[in-house]
Amino acid sequence: MAAHITTSMKSKSNNNNNNNNNNGGSNGYSSESSSGTNSNSPSPPPSPPKPRLTPTLSQCRRRLRSKTYSFVRREILGSGLNFRRNLRYLLMLLLLYVSGFFMCVGPFSGLLGYASVPGSVYRSHDNFQRLWDDIRFDNSSALQLSSVWKYKRRLKVQKPCPNSTARNQFSIYRSSIMESPGSSGYLIVDANGGLNQQRSAICNAVAVAGLLNAILVIPQFELNSVWRDPSLFGDIYDADHFIDNLKGYVKVVRELPEALMERYDHNISNIPDLRVQAWAPVNYYLGVVHPILRDQGVIRIAPFANRLSMNVPPHIQLLRCMANYKALKFSLPISTLADKLVNRMTERSSRTGGKYVSVHLRFEQDMVAFSCCVYDGGEAEKLEMDSFREKGWKGKFKRKDRVIVPALNRVEGKCPLTPVEVGLMLRGMGFDNNTSIYLASGKIYEAEKHLAPLLKMFPLLYTKESLATPDELAPFEGYSSRLAALDYTVSLFSEAFVTTQGGNFPHFLMGHRRFLFGGHAKTIKPDKRKLVVLLQDMGISWKAFKDEMEVMLTESDRKGMMVPRVRKFNRKTSIYTYPLPECACLQHSNNPTLKLTDSANVLNSYHEPTR
Repeated sequence: MAAHITTSMKSKSNNNNNNNNNNGGSNGYSSESSSGTNSNSPSPPPSPPKPRLTPTLSQCRRRLRSKTYSFVRREILGSGLNFRRNLRYLLMLLLLYVSGFFMCVGPFSGLLGYASVPGSVYRSHDNFQRLWDDIRFDNSSALQLSSVWKYKRRLKVQKPCPNSTARNQFSIYRSSIMESPGSSGYLIVDANGGLNQQRSAICNAVAVAGLLNAILVIPQFELNSVWRDPSLFGDIYDADHFIDNLKGYVKVVRELPEALMERYDHNISNIPDLRVQAWAPVNYYLGVVHPILRDQGVIRIAPFANRLSMNVPPHIQLLRCMANYKALKFSLPISTLADKLVNRMTERSSRTGGKYVSVHLRFEQDMVAFSCCVYDGGEAEKLEMDSFREKGWKGKFKRKDRVIVPALNRVEGKCPLTPVEVGLMLRGMGFDNNTSIYLASGKIYEAEKHLAPLLKMFPLLYTKESLATPDELAPFEGYSSRLAALDYTVSLFSEAFVTTQGGNFPHFLMGHRRFLFGGHAKTIKPDKRKLVVLLQDMGISWKAFKDEMEVMLTESDRKGMMVPRVRKFNRKTSIYTYPLPECACLQHSNNPTLKLTDSANVLNSYHEPTR
């Protein structure tokens, strides 16, 4: 290519009158034009193409190097342009993602207007003060507790539990999945969490022991860093009652035999933990856990919360029912005081025929801190909650991947309801100031400030502290699970139960009430997403708020009537929240070994308090 250009230049210098142009080199011909001749003179005919000479070796090398250089240069320039173009796209996408992230949940969301979303700001106390006169002088008809449960579910007639064949069927089922008869070994579990999370672990442990044909050792309770309750199984439940009522189904012992204890230096904690996946199916226990149990003679599963699937065979599901509603009975000190509290609550509810409403209020300091919600305490509240979170959870809320947006939590209904919010809701639903309220709760955060409005709306407000004497409560102080057991029992026999935050306590209680009272025990579960919007509206009238609360109550009743359809081996909901139909045969059984809740003995296991 270079030699060709040089030859052309030489030809041009030797012919001054002619100018040869290679029209782009497209046709191999050159056209001549003379700058000194007349423009009208005809052009000479084109000259024939000159024969191409064979290039020399040096010319080929120079031409090859030139082509290679041009090609490489073009490739480098092209790849550079593509890289820069792709980099721009990547940067643009990253910028869009980051900006969208901050707009939705980032720390600058308040600056971008998120805090102005309806329901994102706590104004409930201000609204209470604005509406108090209307509430106080509201003379409209009150909701009658005697008819608070409008819907009477017509339950199907349940078949009684099998009498003499129940254990035989269970034995046949077990022998069909086990290689050899006899016990497979000992099962030890560590139940963690609070009262009802531990209860879940115990019931699941009974089911797993039955599944594996294992001997269950009385479960141990982990000392939880939040609950800080050192209680043992026998401090909360009647151990003898537990063992006796599971005889013939699952063998329960208080401790391991001496031979096994010697193997582990008389220290159960020396037994290696077997880590089991959450919601493990039956096949996992039979295929993975059972061989280990047979080889070692003992296994220890810790922690044991939610370690068994809800989808288990009917006979295993029945073990859960038996453990929860038959074998687990509160210890004598707890049940004795609980009976007294129920009786006293009934006596103080004389204006409503001995009927009362229980409210599970989760507005303790630890719950407020954990929720990361903002109320009306200003900077002092923020500093106090930050300090409590750091003390209780050691930097968990300061991780870089942890984004805290209080306004978003409130809009999504994740913030604990305050006492004044519960009071406004119940008064709006039609409960008047003659209604007796039992408050099932720990120590309320800033109780004097937050309980004052609720007491104005419901003067007949009681807690375990107000119903019991200091001497009666003294043995329970410092034991959160034992105190929760008192709240559980009093709430169990209330006419209506109000849940405000979720968790194991309301889920177990709702299921227990459904089981005991055939679906006729009312539970009020508010729509918190809707409620926070209404409570922030400083222009809403009391009548408009009441209309909305009546709609919410009706919707809560409708959802409370819904019983999930349970198909064989296809349960998706918790049997502890929805115990029917699997546990139904225990309700009115003629079998004395399974009899639990005939109308005459519903309260017998709780030392016969009056409902």
